[in-house]
Parts: sequence; structure tokens; C-alpha cells
Amino acid sequence: MSVDAKLREYVEQALAVVDDQGTHGPRLLDDAGRLWGRVEHFIAMHLVHEGVDAEALELACYAMQFPTRRRGKSATGKAAAKSTLRDRAEEAAELLVGIAGPDVDESLLDRATRILQEMPHRSPMLDEAKLLADAVNLEDFGVIGLIGQAIQLGRAGEGVTQLMEGCDKREQYGYWDARLKDGFHFEPVRRIAKQRLDHLRQVAKLLEDELSDDQP
Repeated sequence: MSVDAKLREYVEQALAVVDDQGTHGPRLLDDAGRLWGRVEHFIAMHLVHEGVDAEALELACYAMQFPTRRRGKSATGKAAAKSTLRDRAEEAAELLVGIAGPDVDESLLDRATRILQEMPHRSPMLDEAKLLADAVNLEDFGVIGLIGQAIQLGRAGEGVTQLMEGCDKREQYGYWDARLKDGFHFEPVRRIAKQRLDHLRQVAKLLEDELSDDQP
């Protein structure tokens, strides 16, 4: 991260613990770095005007990967509903303010939290929020998105069969068409999502074939 050393230390400490069980690992920090790298790529594509607040945008990217309190299981023992983009953004803003000590740049925190708060809007006022929203939504597409689904299912005690069932349901109900239509602010990113969706479908078909081989 390019933000000041003290704030970077706070953020990296928060990302080092990947769940509410206290498990340590590199996953969230790696995911945050990938998300920021994706946003940097979008900036290099000149999707928005020059003068983007890169420091605040980078901090917002890392905040989006903070381990959320809404994961896990509900009081009934069932898997909790998947959080919405608004849920994730709101909690990321809260956690970012919560983990920062009194010795950090308050202006930077304010700018980063504003990006997070703007991001879920249908038409964000900030270009930084549009970039972040498209980068986060693109994460669900492609092989990376499928692996992310597998990780979530595994944490809830489910496995390959449920992963395949989820793929089938998304296709059946037109989930991906709706996501492509409404999930992106920039057409070049939508084209990338379409390409990644082709990859996802190829892998899902291979998975389906292997599962069929296991049937008597």
C-alpha cells in the first residue's frame, strides 16, 4: 500500500485474521492487493478523468476485504444470507474507522469512507466509487468467482454438489444476464465480465462432466 506506514500497519493487522474464529492467513491481504491491482488497471484504461484520489481509493479497496461480522451462521444454525454490496460497503466503512488509531490522517479516512458509502449507489457521484464498484462486481465472474463460491460453501459445510447446484440455478434464473446488465458502470469492464463468464461456464461444464462420471 502507498498510504502512510502507521495506517498500513493497522490495515494489515485487520486483514491478517481471516474469520471470527481468529484464523490467521494471507487470503484477505492477497485479495485486497488483487482488488487494488484491478482498479489500477481500470485507471490505466482511462475509464475516468485524470486526478483520481488514488490513495483513498487504495485504502477503500483494502477495507472492502476486512473480515465481516455478517458471515457465518444465523441464530437458527442456517448459513447467513449473502451480504449485499451495500452491506459490505457499510461494514467496511465502519471497520475502517474502527481499526484506525488517533495517529492517522483523518482526511484520508474521510475520503476513503465516502468512496465506500457512495459505491453501492446506482449512479455514484464519485468516479472512485464507480471504479471500486466495477472491480468488486467483476470478482464474482470467471474462475476466480467460482473459487470464491467454493470457499464460501466450504465454510458453511457444503461442497462440490452444492457448488454445481448453484451454477445450475444461476443459469436457470438468468442471474448472470441480470448482473451483466446492471452490475457495471463502464462498458469495457462489462466486456471483461462477459469474457470471464465464458471461462466460468467452461469450468462449470467440466465440473458437471466429472460429477456425471461418478454416477452409477
